[in-house]
Amino acid sequence: MVINLSENYSLLSNWVGELRDVNVQNDRMRFRRNLERIGEAIAYELSKTLEWEEKEITTPLGISPCKVLKEQPVLATILRAGLPLHQGLLNYFDKADNAFISAYRKHNPDGSFDISLDYVSCPALENRVVIISDPMLATGASLVKTIQFLREEGHPSEIHVVAAIACTVGIEFVHRTEPNVKLWCGAIDDELTAKGYIVPGLGDAGDLAFGVKVQM
Repeated sequence: MVINLSENYSLLSNWVGELRDVNVQNDRMRFRRNLERIGEAIAYELSKTLEWEEKEITTPLGISPCKVLKEQPVLATILRAGLPLHQGLLNYFDKADNAFISAYRKHNPDGSFDISLDYVSCPALENRVVIISDPMLATGASLVKTIQFLREEGHPSEIHVVAAIACTVGIEFVHRTEPNVKLWCGAIDDELTAKGYIVPGLGDAGDLAFGVKVQM
């Protein structure tokens, strides 16, 4: 299942537009905040699909029946670019457990790249809802490797992926290898360059959020 939140007009489309805008991208704080706000908006929409239960809440004047989440999800993110989007999800799922994965492209001299996964820190995942944030779903290679590694740590009941911008190529790859994953996208682009960058996309989300890295 793919949910493209840009299909309906909302403030989220404004934030995606600012992420793409070269005249706004030089403001790193605003870039990070827009990713965070997209995470918040998607967290709200995603929460409607989770399991809820009724609980009696004691107020100063009586008892009120309220609907509360049946179980807190696990929020996972791919370092480093995923941190602002992850923070937006965490602002809303503020009692969630968290997982952090270092998965990145290790470039070869011929221009190709491999996915290197060096670090994983996660709680128990068995029968848990896992929400993975990755701001740019391009080829889908790092995301699929992350999901496969997390499955080795446990068997989640559901896996959701949250992306600010996704490419149709990456979406198709994810669904071929992980057909039960639910994708939540701020926008979807159709083109991918030979080097695996989304067009029109927005550039390198990690560099724009935290500064240009030196590739080792």
